[in-house]
Amino acid sequence: MDAKLADIIRQYDELASQYDDPEIVSDQQKLAEVARSLGEIQELVSTGRGVDSLEKRIASNQVLISESGQDRELILLAEMEIEQDCLKLSELRPQLHELLYPSPDASLDKKSITLEIRAAAGGDEAGLFASELFRMYSRFAELQGWEAVELDRNEGGIGNIKMISVKINGKGAYGVLKWESGVHRVQRVPKTEASGRIHTSTITVAILPEIEEKEFHLNMAEVDFETFRAGGHGGQNVNKVETAVRLTHRPTGMVVVCRTERYQGRNREIAESMLRAKLWEIERVKEFSALESERKALVGSGDRSEKIRTYNFPQSRITDHRLNKSWYNIDVIMNGEIHEMMEYIRLNIGKAESVPFED
Repeated sequence: MDAKLADIIRQYDELASQYDDPEIVSDQQKLAEVARSLGEIQELVSTGRGVDSLEKRIASNQVLISESGQDRELILLAEMEIEQDCLKLSELRPQLHELLYPSPDASLDKKSITLEIRAAAGGDEAGLFASELFRMYSRFAELQGWEAVELDRNEGGIGNIKMISVKINGKGAYGVLKWESGVHRVQRVPKTEASGRIHTSTITVAILPEIEEKEFHLNMAEVDFETFRAGGHGGQNVNKVETAVRLTHRPTGMVVVCRTERYQGRNREIAESMLRAKLWEIERVKEFSALESERKALVGSGDRSEKIRTYNFPQSRITDHRLNKSWYNIDVIMNGEIHEMMEYIRLNIGKAESVPFED
């Protein structure tokens, strides 16, 4: 057993034993502190003990096989149990490693996010696919029990989205969706294409974690503040009062807009949160990347050659180019059932380099 895990299990057992201490039980504050400390490591301890139990059972069965002689039936039963336990171990060990040695993003992974989708190359077809990606992520959020709140939208026609910004409130949303940032390419025959020629378009996706003021200071002296009428749904107040907010960060030229709420103050609060997250991302890219353009590092320029994923409708195929992995259930995935794909990417993204994709 890992020495760090063994120490944490000992700590857990010592804390659990305090429930038998009359002095602790009679002090509600101390009892709450013990319960909180146990809760913080309970998942790690449970996973660690599960791994340890499986490893011991596999070793025991291996000894049983070596000592069983000619008892073929007993050997087969032991081999079946080893196979099942090894399969469980393959699932538990990565989870245990993440819990024991969390990545620098571990605290961010628990956060809610702002999702931005922009049509890039491909004209109206890009805008149409942007709306479909928006539906995919919205449906996924719904399946996860998360709340999706639209912040800003720029439409190019019925069903055609040039840009949309959505706040997704849900614990762990960033950890699940952070690898979605990048250029998404779609290949299909547009409904308007009389010749049946396959058209290629690109859409950019950005996933930004919710960043608090204590994590990144936003200097409001560098920000221009404007209000305007929001328009659209929301009643007479939306159309008659300047409730929508536009913030412009002068040093970077970064602009954010929020028009979702009926009250200007709330829209400004949301806009400041969005701007803080974008500026935090820029600083983060400066620290970890030598790329010339910070924004390009997050979502790419939209050029067809810069892609993390391709959605090929004629072949019913979705390919992630960072892993050279394909899925052949495009209709299911576009309906928001992307959990399996997200989990595969999360577990494998650090193990492979981006590879070229041949059409």
